[in-house]
Amino acid sequence: MIVYGSSLSPYVRKTLAFGAEKGLVLENKVPRPGEPDAEFLACSPFKKIPGFKDGDFQISDSSAIITYLEALHPEPNLIPTDPRNRARAIWFEEFTDTIVVAAAGPLFFNRIVGPKFMGVTGDEGACVKAERETIPPLLDYLERIVPDAGGFLLEDRITLADLAVASPFANLDHLSFDLSAWPRTKAYVEAILARPSFAERVAKEKRLLGAVA
Repeated sequence: MIVYGSSLSPYVRKTLAFGAEKGLVLENKVPRPGEPDAEFLACSPFKKIPGFKDGDFQISDSSAIITYLEALHPEPNLIPTDPRNRARAIWFEEFTDTIVVAAAGPLFFNRIVGPKFMGVTGDEGACVKAERETIPPLLDYLERIVPDAGGFLLEDRITLADLAVASPFANLDHLSFDLSAWPRTKAYVEAILARPSFAERVAKEKRLLGAVA
């Protein structure tokens, strides 16, 4: 099974962590920026990452890939079977994918992706707005609901909810975003990102970013 896309994307990182928590071996291929990759485009004709291939089955979008992996390898189940907790897991993934990433994305793009990988000057005004206006209310929400460090959002075990919520915080860590005003959130995401499913990959990302001018 192949996952296409850089794990600097929270969506790719989440997908790879999900597979790792299931004990699956997922090959990660990163298409070269600006160079069309026929294999990737076959999986993702609209260039949405991650792309995914399992034999003759091809699809894109992290939620679609995760749904496939959960159905193909139901144990350990990372999407709860209890109706209420299943709904909560999907909510946390949706909250992260469409709200948190949208809020933090401009910060990561304008301070890392644009300057380091595309040679363009970032929009610092957009960064300041994200830091002061867009991101704090989301952190305030998480601060009220996350468990103590070492705990989990659902069923006292790791689930998709934790993997989805923690993934974009690796990007904020790459930005040295100050989470001191949200200590419960800080401790919770640090504990999840310290799991083997995340830790080695995030460390590789740090090395990559350190090597890029």
